[in-house]
Amino acid sequence: MADVNDLVQYVRGVGPKREELLERLGVRTIRDLLYFFPRKYHDRANLVPIEQIEADTRAMVFGDVVKVNLFRRGRGRGILTVHVRDHTGAMKAVWYNQNYLAQQFDAGDTVLLWGPVRFYKGYELVNPNFEHVGVEEHGGVALSDEQSRLVPVYSLTEGLSQGQLRPMIRAALDQYGDAVPELLPEPVRRRYDLPGIREALEHAHFPESAEDKDRAKRRLIYEEFLVFQLAIALRRRAVRSAPGIAFKTSGEFDRRARDLFPFTLTESQEEAIAAIQSDMRSPRPMNRLLQGDVGCGKTVVALYAMLMAVANKFQAAIMAPTEILAEQHYRTMTRMLDGSRVRVGLLSRSSERREVLDQVRRGDLDIVIGTHAVIQSDVTFHRLGFVVIDEQHKFGVMQRAHLRWKGRSPDVLVMTATPIPRTLALTVFGDLDVSTIRELPPGRRPVQTRHIEPERIDRAYQFIREQVASGRQAYVVCPLVEQSELVDLRSATATATELDDRVFPEFTVGLLHGRMPRDQKERVMAAFLAGDIQVLVSTIVIEVGIDVPNAAVMLVRHAERFGLAQLHQLRGRIGRGPHQATCLLVGTAKSDDARRRIEVMCETADGFRIAEEDLRIRGTGQLFGTRQHGLPDVSIGDLQEDFDLLEQARDDAAALARADPRLERPEHAPLRDRMLDLYRDRLSLIGIG
Repeated sequence: MADVNDLVQYVRGVGPKREELLERLGVRTIRDLLYFFPRKYHDRANLVPIEQIEADTRAMVFGDVVKVNLFRRGRGRGILTVHVRDHTGAMKAVWYNQNYLAQQFDAGDTVLLWGPVRFYKGYELVNPNFEHVGVEEHGGVALSDEQSRLVPVYSLTEGLSQGQLRPMIRAALDQYGDAVPELLPEPVRRRYDLPGIREALEHAHFPESAEDKDRAKRRLIYEEFLVFQLAIALRRRAVRSAPGIAFKTSGEFDRRARDLFPFTLTESQEEAIAAIQSDMRSPRPMNRLLQGDVGCGKTVVALYAMLMAVANKFQAAIMAPTEILAEQHYRTMTRMLDGSRVRVGLLSRSSERREVLDQVRRGDLDIVIGTHAVIQSDVTFHRLGFVVIDEQHKFGVMQRAHLRWKGRSPDVLVMTATPIPRTLALTVFGDLDVSTIRELPPGRRPVQTRHIEPERIDRAYQFIREQVASGRQAYVVCPLVEQSELVDLRSATATATELDDRVFPEFTVGLLHGRMPRDQKERVMAAFLAGDIQVLVSTIVIEVGIDVPNAAVMLVRHAERFGLAQLHQLRGRIGRGPHQATCLLVGTAKSDDARRRIEVMCETADGFRIAEEDLRIRGTGQLFGTRQHGLPDVSIGDLQEDFDLLEQARDDAAALARADPRLERPEHAPLRDRMLDLYRDRLSLIGIG
């Protein structure tokens, strides 16, 4: 029987060599090939007969190669001219200094060409895109056939052409199209007027009209969103139905906890604490996201919750993505808890690790702070009841789960200083309740941000000189540690040497980067915190975890190379004290995206607006980088453009999870199988699959 999970080698026309090429594209099985959708379509309605070509326009031409001429001018330079004819006339296609293309054309070839047109001794396409086509290369459909107006265009790898890939997909549809499981129950397809899976795949690859293509695409987008949202809904339902800890609280505890904080909490912090208290009193495990801009006071809210757990005779743990951030938390909490009976420990790679492990196991530590070291197998908690995961997107799904396993259904608080757009709140964080801190603490001023062209950097240095002379401190951030011959970027080490020797000889200049030994990094940070270093040159190692209230200036070199979220995080390292802070972005934006990033940074300090712009510029696929951070494998949909379908799928998945919590009904079996194929690692955490 046909099985779409078979290896792609079983498709007609796929030999061992092509199988290797397809694997480079992530295509291993027949299902992968069927779901390898076009990135765009050539609309043959735009084809222009050669006799109707006009100069100073763009045109798409389909015809036969008559003659190929290459005029060489040495060292790869030359002019390639390909003469093309259709049933109405003839013209030339010309490429400059691309001699290697001559090997790709022979008289008699049938080609599709598109690009700008000029008139020079006749009409010419100048450096056009091109594609070899033919009847057999279009899945058996000739270009003259009006039923195949839209021609699919796929992402390729070297050694594989459109004309080779299309027949393979055509063959896969013919051989295995009827064997693809139908994931959507018939009532759902009828409700939304969606085609069946066989028809949807056919029209996604070889549509007969734009309407067919759009209807097929809508069905396939809804399908992949539903599968992912169903995994989230089942996980959310299972986590919330598990027995947890019902923490007790009192007015006396509240008063004593607040006495530890040397400031008044903001309204947003109070709202977050109220929501967390309510969750912790419940006998069901808490699973909450606390999001807020850089410097808004999330750590204080987390500390209040951890103290509530400690007051109930439980241990609390906080996991940070870097040692610098873990050490920052340790210093902050030790300072706030000075004079209390709460015992705080830092679990790191130091020589005292064994002693700290023993204290954790015996219950001699109430709050344990560390990096991913806290989830290693040699860490045993005495009575873990509360978990904080900071900068959650730095951790994978399994890492977060491992920390939960260290206790018996502990309450979990996930924190992020990267504000989450609504789109991602339904995907990455769909199984979490969300609290948002929007206010900055009283006295905090928004950081002023300016863009400076590299040739005017001396003016930026003069500004830093004035600020440091008045008692402030400054960061200078570089994208590299050492000079690279491959890219023209100022390295941190070279910049530190230059600033120390030539620019700021009257000040103490320090250097901090991720390759330094841990003890050396600690010494540099301690010196900067104490004010012994006035100008600190650093890589992005300071992106999180550095809290120096006296630092009021940041200069970012090659700012155009940084992402929006990264620039915002870096900027959050200044303006943490009472002084007006200034961020200077030095760089030349050579692309529209880079220009827009710098503009947004200069326009606003609102992290939520910045997050939306970041999503708009980079797209969802790159926002967090890899699937482990929670993003679905979206092959055809777009989390922003198709937000209506995402919401629809979320609502339908929630209803389905309520009606059939383990997807045991026969009509839900295909959905369950597909969900487990994609998200087994997440669902196995809650006993599904």
